[in-house]
Amino acid sequence: MKLKNILLTVLTVACLYSCEDYLDVEAVSSFDSDYVYSNKDEISRALNGVYAQLLNNDTYGKAYLETFCLNSDVDMYVNSNNVSTNDQYRRFDCTSEGSAINKAWIAAYRGIEYANNFVYYLENSPLYDETDADIMQQMGEAKVMRAMFYHDLIVMFGDIPFSLTPTSANDNFVMPVVDREEIHKQLIADLEAIAPYMSFATDLDYGVERVSKEFCWSMIARMALTCGGYSLHPDTANTSKYGTMQRPENYTDYYKITAQYCDSVISSGTHSLALPYNTVFINECNYVVVNNDDPIFEIPFAMNSTGSIGYIQGPTGNNYEGETSGTNIWGKSGGSARLSAFYRFQFDSLDLRREFLNGLWYYDYDGTPIIRRDYTVHNNKWSKLWSSKSMGTNSDSNTGINYPYMRYADVLLMYAEALNELNGPGAEAKEALQQVRARAFDDQSKVTEYVESVSTSKETFLKAVLNERKWEFAGENMRWKDLVRNNIYGEVLYYSFLRYYSVAENSAGSSDYIERVETYDGKPGYLELTLPYNIYYRIVSNPGDVNVYPNTQLDILEIYNPYIATQRPTDATNPWSTADFYGWWNESVGCPTDQCLYSFFGFIRGDERGNLYVVDNGAPTTMPSDASNLPVVRYILPYPNAAIQRSAGAYQNYYGYLK
Repeated sequence: MKLKNILLTVLTVACLYSCEDYLDVEAVSSFDSDYVYSNKDEISRALNGVYAQLLNNDTYGKAYLETFCLNSDVDMYVNSNNVSTNDQYRRFDCTSEGSAINKAWIAAYRGIEYANNFVYYLENSPLYDETDADIMQQMGEAKVMRAMFYHDLIVMFGDIPFSLTPTSANDNFVMPVVDREEIHKQLIADLEAIAPYMSFATDLDYGVERVSKEFCWSMIARMALTCGGYSLHPDTANTSKYGTMQRPENYTDYYKITAQYCDSVISSGTHSLALPYNTVFINECNYVVVNNDDPIFEIPFAMNSTGSIGYIQGPTGNNYEGETSGTNIWGKSGGSARLSAFYRFQFDSLDLRREFLNGLWYYDYDGTPIIRRDYTVHNNKWSKLWSSKSMGTNSDSNTGINYPYMRYADVLLMYAEALNELNGPGAEAKEALQQVRARAFDDQSKVTEYVESVSTSKETFLKAVLNERKWEFAGENMRWKDLVRNNIYGEVLYYSFLRYYSVAENSAGSSDYIERVETYDGKPGYLELTLPYNIYYRIVSNPGDVNVYPNTQLDILEIYNPYIATQRPTDATNPWSTADFYGWWNESVGCPTDQCLYSFFGFIRGDERGNLYVVDNGAPTTMPSDASNLPVVRYILPYPNAAIQRSAGAYQNYYGYLK
């Protein structure tokens, strides 16, 4: 029986139990803990209960890849609302009353409680034996999953309630809030101690769908790199202030840990980047698990039952009266996890990732492709449409496509970033960057020349590593975290806003900001002179080649040079149609459209009178002429109001949140 099917059964059982409080979690098994942890089969079932918590749509199943994938120059969600809201997290605009954060909080702490229970009762089991490889492997799996839940909560909320013991074994039913660095230190030590007892993915049944030794090492590296980087810290003396960006004084110690454990993964030789970039994700869409390539840990969702990654990513697929028809046999797809309209212009023209990732069309219910004229493009990394087997014409959001929570490409780039911070761009750092970039280009001489050209200083190499991550991890909720860690999120958002704003102005005549953006991007004239405001396209038959388009049955659009302004092509046998792009000027009020003004609302925005503002501690202030003196980005989320109430006053919000 496949692991994802086992987890589906466990999750179904788990859902029968109520969870009124994020710490009020019942065990999946109907037996008491003494029986469960004195029987190896029951121990395995209990561990499956921990895995099942990863499948929740309020965390890894959907929300972390959509609701909490914050806007940047890569991942982008547009919004036209000109007032503050409770739950527009992606544009840095929310309150403690937002329902999604409460759901995510409950789901994550439920996962932690399941893991805490497993660790505690296994350690106190008569079967617990450090010489028993199976028992110690299972202990490691639970500890790593616990670290996942905690780490991602820290990234989202900062300092958080923390405990490594279950509520049943703890006299204090309200977890104390603990400093994020202290939490990461404890989790790193916990995983360092268990890692030697764990097995490599190729030696495990279900492979990378289970937590392995190399994933444990990778998780240590990710936590250490996050801990050593910048993050937003509260002003505890003034809860109305947004706080300041800080990093630990001993931050290089964490970069050393990152380098050490990335090196352990690399030296193990258990993973590579042998498969083409697109093949990695097309495999996942076809439920093919490869244990020795890029994926290090894939969250094992079950087809048609859990996990929405193949629904929110990829092109929209409309349905009619609940079903699709004609050549569209895949059912409805949402296509809501989008990319910035300008993302595709940031790639090298020969980068193989560019054409694979950036989707410029979607599908009607009968399989007819339709050009996407919008503020964003589709992220074609995953889609239910890429599967060779239909889930049914009435299928909906749960696709069962695995999400690769950790990839070898990430390990290589973390390694390059850490080594560069410690010693500058030496040979090992350059080699790690080159390995990732090599997969994206057919011409390898171009790769080596590029790496040498960006290795002139720590600053230029760091920029190259972050750019590589930008091109590599679209849709994986990575970009904003990379920018936060390096304290450049505000700068990138400043120019991301101005790209939309200046192009909107330019579509109506001219913009005073467009040259500023082009200078920052290092591409003079590309927005003002060569941006294709008209794109020519036509419907053509599917070539049946996944290297051209991942779906081999639906008709596709042939698009005539969507990167530069051109004259209309002619073909009498199959005429070209035209679509207007970037017409984002609101004629009725004489300014860019609301989507351009308000999609970064909580940090930077405009108004209908032509004024531009950045938000400084809650107050809109005149936007500076450059990005050198920007206020902090309040990316940190508030504790849910329900959690504060349950804590009887033990928890308090900072960062300018009212509750």
